Amino acid sequence: MRIGELEPGPSDSIADVPGVRVGHVTVWRDEPDPPEGRGVARTGVTAIVPPSLPLPAGVAVLNGAGELTGSHEIREWGLLETPVYLTSTHAVGRVYDGAIEVAVRGDPLVGVEEFVIPVVGECDDGHLSDARTVHVERDDVGRAVEEASGWPFAEGAVGAGTGMSCLGWKGGIGSASRAAGDHVVGVLVLANFGSTRQLTVAGVPVGRAITGSDRPKPGGSCIGVVATDAPIGSASLERVARRVGLGLARTGSVAHHGSGEIFVAFSTARGASLEGRGLDPLFAATVEATEEAVLNALWAAPDVTGREGRVERGLPHDEVLELLRTHGALA
Repeated sequence: MRIGELEPGPSDSIADVPGVRVGHVTVWRDEPDPPEGRGVARTGVTAIVPPSLPLPAGVAVLNGAGELTGSHEIREWGLLETPVYLTSTHAVGRVYDGAIEVAVRGDPLVGVEEFVIPVVGECDDGHLSDARTVHVERDDVGRAVEEASGWPFAEGAVGAGTGMSCLGWKGGIGSASRAAGDHVVGVLVLANFGSTRQLTVAGVPVGRAITGSDRPKPGGSCIGVVATDAPIGSASLERVARRVGLGLARTGSVAHHGSGEIFVAFSTARGASLEGRGLDPLFAATVEATEEAVLNALWAAPDVTGREGRVERGLPHDEVLELLRTHGALA
């Protein structure tokens, strides 16, 4: 099926932006509850690694019940100085420590004459993963960077997305891209938001026709990462990042009170030349790529059983396709 009107890049992922790589480390274990063991782990870390650093960047917040470390520095300086790391809420500190170790290994001046403030975003995977234990280790952060690659990389219940739920179904990591004139926009999301009845696929109200499993509280969060090779500055990148919220809305998000929708955008180009109406193609590409990235996360994720036997089902492909055929949404 086709989402929107714009053409996707060759891989339809954030890796279509030259040099951008994605790496995951998944932590999956089944042990007794603390203190006898570490509990059930359905969690991990995901790294989005640009081709070089620093790069121009911007951040935007739709609803602030979440965290993206380093966002104040991005707003102040308009620069991204580390990879973007994604993980679970209680693992932010552990991943931050690991990100410092990655930075020190990469530059001998870090910690001696220079400093870095790593960019770490989080969503709460405590519905499936025991959050009393920080399951991610500092070394996992370095592994995620070292193993990062271009396309293909895994989507769905992998890395930071392992324990996430979205719109009543199993969520997680999803990515997509769109052509924007001579440039490309790629989006990667950590999708962990919304309730069953809100799910919308290509404009079709799928959530009203198939029954998912709503959690007691619909808030959950979504971190969106946008990359582009278009030459734009930090102020314009903040505007691009803000359009991620429009893409989420197309899938059914209303940014619940307890949900953190936080977005970061960066450009791999040096210097700013696109401004004003020249940004419109990038805005449209960001909205469409975000919408599809969420749906790709849902489509890729299988059934996952987590703590206390809780099950998040993967989106039922056949039922969804039949609904889309009925509504004329398939070519």
